[in-house]
Amino acid sequence: MTSPDNPAVSPHMSPSAGFTLIELIVVLAILGMTLALFTAYRAPWSQTLSTAGIASRLAADLRLARSQAIVGNRPVLVSIDLPGHQYRVGAGNFHHIPGELRIELLTIANERQSERVADIRFNPDGSSTGGRIVLVDDRRRIDIGVDWLTGRVSIADGS
Repeated sequence: MTSPDNPAVSPHMSPSAGFTLIELIVVLAILGMTLALFTAYRAPWSQTLSTAGIASRLAADLRLARSQAIVGNRPVLVSIDLPGHQYRVGAGNFHHIPGELRIELLTIANERQSERVADIRFNPDGSSTGGRIVLVDDRRRIDIGVDWLTGRVSIADGS
């Protein structure tokens, strides 16, 4: 018996009023391939943008170290491992610097732990031991300076 309130029971429904299993599998396969393409996609890597981004992150971490020294009323070191292409603020985690970049560091002799590692120390009064970190790639040179008297961190593009 058919009911006008229930269209599922109506004899006027066409037999193609739904999806077949094959249609559902095709749609799921297309969605799966689309998802695979989006997750595997990586934006084109630009060495110039990457160098500027790494310099900005390093400068921000140097400023963070200065702030931590002032707020915590204790010296905070930024240790830079030149051959390891990494640095860390205080006792925090190491931050990686891509191996494509050449790193140069100028700091006072007392802050050299070894040929591999040197520090820039920020003091509780805001001053620092000062120094200059240079990041160089094939096309760009970026200088990150730390003023010894004020602890001010600056970035200069020396392209």
